[in-house]
Amino acid sequence: MLAIAAAVVFGIFLLLDLLDVKQTDLFNFDTFAMLGFLLLALYLAGVGSGPRSGTGTGSGRRFYGRRPGRG
Repeated sequence: MLAIAAAVVFGIFLLLDLLDVKQTDLFNFDTFAMLGFLLLALYLAGVGSGPRSGTGTGSGRRFYGRRPGRG
């Protein structure tokens, strides 16, 4: 989710740059770059990825259950 938000921030700034919108102190390259990099750093750090269960991860049984014919 945070990576998508970072992509949106970079996309908005790209559109503003391509349309030659006048930049103010609030909407300048440094502000958008720092916000985008902050969101990417939080995403890479694992913030906002949701709760993870500590039991049974990676076993596949949660999704597939028991297969018929196996004891």
